Amino acid sequence: MTALKYNSVLVPSDFSDQAHDAVDTGLAMAGEASRLTVIHVAPPLNTLSVGDPAVAWQTVSDETRSEHLYHEINRVFRDDKYKGLKTFVAFGNPADEITRYAEKNNVDLIVLPSHGRTGLARLMIGSVAERVVRLAHCPVLVLRQ
Repeated sequence: MTALKYNSVLVPSDFSDQAHDAVDTGLAMAGEASRLTVIHVAPPLNTLSVGDPAVAWQTVSDETRSEHLYHEINRVFRDDKYKGLKTFVAFGNPADEITRYAEKNNVDLIVLPSHGRTGLARLMIGSVAERVVRLAHCPVLVLRQ
C-alpha cells in the first residue's frame, strides 16, 4: 500500500466497520502489528445516565468497564495478523484522549475514519477527526468513508 513505514501508529476504534478498516490501514502503514496501538475512548462514568441501574447501584466502575473493553478489543482483533498489537483504553473526550496518548507515547501517525457525519449531526456531535487534526502533534491520516 505504501513505501512509508511508521514506528508508532495509533488508531482509535469505536468498534465500527470504518474503525476496523482504519486499523487495517494503520497496520499497513506500520508494517507490523507491534508498531500499532488501538485506542478506545469511552465516556466517563459521570456522563452516563443517572437512571441507569448500574450507575445508580454503583455496580459499574472504570475498572470493570476497562476490563470489558480490553476483552472486546482483543476479541475483535484476534486474527493472527494483529498478533503483537498494543491496546489502550481511556475515559473522557475522545479527541483529547487520543491526542494526549499520541503525544505522551511519541506516536508518529494517527489513522482514523471520518465517519462522514454532515449537517446537523456534525454540528451537534462535533467531529472527533477534525478536532484530532487540530490538536495532534503528529501527522493525522483521516480516511474518508
